[in-house]
Parts: sequence; C-alpha cells; structure tokens
Amino acid sequence: MTIKPQQLIDLALKAGATHAEVYQSSSLSRPVSFEANRLKQLEITESEGTALRLWRDGCPGLAVAYGPCEPLELVEKAIALTHLNVPETIELAAPHEAIYSNVGETVSVEALVETGKEMIAQIRDVYPDVICNAALECEQESTILINSQGLYCHSSDISVSYYLGVEWIRGEDFLGVYEGDYTRGKLNPEQVVKQLLQRLQWAESHAETPTGRIPVLLTANAATLLWETVAAALNGKNVLEKSSPWSEKQGDMVISEQLSLSQQPDREPYDCPFDDEGTLTQKLSLIEQGTVQLFYCDRTTGRALGTSSTGNGFRPGLGRYPTPDLVNLIIEPGQGEFEALIRQLDKALIVEQILGGGADISGDFSINVDLGYRVEKGEILGRVKDTMVAGNVYSALKQVAALGNDVRWNGSCYTPSLIVEGLSVVGANE
Repeated sequence: MTIKPQQLIDLALKAGATHAEVYQSSSLSRPVSFEANRLKQLEITESEGTALRLWRDGCPGLAVAYGPCEPLELVEKAIALTHLNVPETIELAAPHEAIYSNVGETVSVEALVETGKEMIAQIRDVYPDVICNAALECEQESTILINSQGLYCHSSDISVSYYLGVEWIRGEDFLGVYEGDYTRGKLNPEQVVKQLLQRLQWAESHAETPTGRIPVLLTANAATLLWETVAAALNGKNVLEKSSPWSEKQGDMVISEQLSLSQQPDREPYDCPFDDEGTLTQKLSLIEQGTVQLFYCDRTTGRALGTSSTGNGFRPGLGRYPTPDLVNLIIEPGQGEFEALIRQLDKALIVEQILGGGADISGDFSINVDLGYRVEKGEILGRVKDTMVAGNVYSALKQVAALGNDVRWNGSCYTPSLIVEGLSVVGANE
C-alpha cells in the first residue's frame, strides 16, 4: 500500500517514539534513447521511496521502504534499530509550512523524439560518418518532508534533460564528444549542437601536446575539476573535522581576488526551496574576491561549529542522514569572451573533457585529458592525444590569469572558462 507520511508519524509516536520525521520522494519519468543514430527505446519509469527517522529515549532509528509497504512494519523496523544505537542530540526543524508546486512545463514524448532526431540530423549533415547516441527525458518529481513538531514541506517540479554523444572513428583514432542540458521545459537543442560541432571542427587535425608548466584554459565543462574541491573545502563538516585546509581561514584571502563564489538556490533550473531537514535554503556569499566569507552547514554541523544551519542539509540517499551539500554553486564571470581568452595564449592547452576522478580535499590531482587542444600564438592547432595534466587546485586558483564571461551550467555548478597557471602538462612521448 502507498505510505501516507502523517500516518507513519502517528504510528511512530504510538509505538514509543518521542520524535519522528518522514522524508518521501517520488518520480515519474519518460526517457527516450537513441543508439547508433536511430531511435532505440521509449520507456515510462516510476519510483517512490520513504524514509522514517525516529528517536526513542534519544536513540535514533532509520528505516527505508521503496514502493508500497505496510506502514506498521516500517515503524517496527525503525523502533528495533533504536535499541542498537546510543542517544544523540535530536535535530528536527521547528514547525512551519513551505509548499512549492508545479514548477516547470511538461514536454511530450513526441517532442523529445523529434528533438533527438533533429539534433542527430544536424550533426550528421556536417559529419556524416559519425555515430550519435542520445538520451532525452521529461521527469516529474515530488518531495514531502514532515515531522512530529508540525513541519510540513512539499515541492514538486517538472524537468527536462537531454544529452547527445558523438563518436568519430577514423582508422585507429577514436574521438568521443558529449554535451547536454537540463531545463524546466525550455528546450534549446541548437546550443548543444553548436557546441558539439565546434569541438568536432577543432578536433579535425591532430597536434603535438604542449608540455611543461604552461597556461591551461579550462572550459566550463572541465572547470568543475576545481570547484568540486573548493566546495569540499567550504563544507562545514570538513571544517569541523579539520580536514579542510581552510578550517582556520575564514576572513583570509585563499585564492585569486578575481574569484567570487556564492550559492544561489533560487536560480533555475536547479532551484531548491528547502533542504532535506526542512530548513529554507538561502543565498550565501561563500568567497568574495578570493576571501573566505563562511562555511555551509546542516543542523548538526552548524550546532557543533557554534553557528546554525545554512539550509544545506541534504541526504546522499534515503537511508542516510542529512549532511552538508551545496545548491547551485555560482562562480562570478569575468569580462573576456572565450575566443578572446584563446587569443591571449601563446603556448597553451585547452582542456574540454577529462577522464577519471578529480582532486580530493588535499587539492592534488593528475588527470587524463579526454578532449583537449593545443594553442599556439592565439590559434587552436588541433586536438592532442595521450595527455595528462597534474597540479594542485588551491595553488592553481591562486594563479588565475583570466576569467571568461561564458558562464554555463555543468550539473548544478554555474561556471565560466578560466586560464590558470602552475599546472604541469605531460605528453605520451615524455
């Protein structure tokens, strides 16, 4: 049977819990997929998950159900787990109501299919030998969060995502380029196609890898390599555990003064009105002109740091406790067009796509370049192969040579391209 959140709260209190919280998420999606230039599959997928978190004599218990479930069984599981746990501080949001519904517009399956066909056709009109794969999806999502204190939060939205991958095989040479978008119903496939065609054009010729400590231009796609580490360093939990190198740096300049970072949770399409603890999200100035302003926290971390939640408590999964995470990391752009950034480079490397993971919180990384280009005297000479880039994120962000104005979403990170110094580039022949 479908679980009613308030029913779970009532049953939990009757079973001996002093406090209880229910988090429930559901989704209905209609994915469309293309493989090898042809329509492959149409689907309808539906999912629902419910997490019950309760406390008995201060001891926590967390139980999860996916799909229909008998409510009393879920309560009994959670109560049983309280006997295995030690007491903890109960973290529940104060009573308030937050309802945000029907954000976004539905896009029909027929429109998704037509969009996929058009994108593939436009690419193959210019490069008829390539193989295209695409995935498009319209998804309706709903989240409900209530607790025994009287909290009621509900949000629902409709989103559209579309992705196009292009494979170009020339003899023993394989090239894969990828681009996509995530919107609230405003399809803009022309931009995706334009980006892919530009990358294919630049990759028509091969060039020798420029090596040594040279300037590296990270596009908006590749720049996330840097911002993931920065986000980790600003995480209040890492600050509390002293694993962040910026734990004692609030108010200090830690990166280039050209850089300002903020959280803006009301920016579409990744807008989020409240976190998974029921705290309203808010705009946060994280770094201003290179100087650390604040760290983001959930309720538990904020209390431990002697502050309060910044509205950043999110669950990595239904069966996990909330932990600090960001909503919409925004990097303020610079003044230069992307083409102007290229023109100011003498001997340099452009990185568009990377293979493997990035840096951990130490900032050290060594990545393989999946798609990159050599720049000589302000012009792109061609695609490089078998190339690696190594360095340290924190050091690189102190040596920002230029910041572009070409801000784009890469996941929920809104970033421009940027040129950084201090990275080492190695080619296959070294």
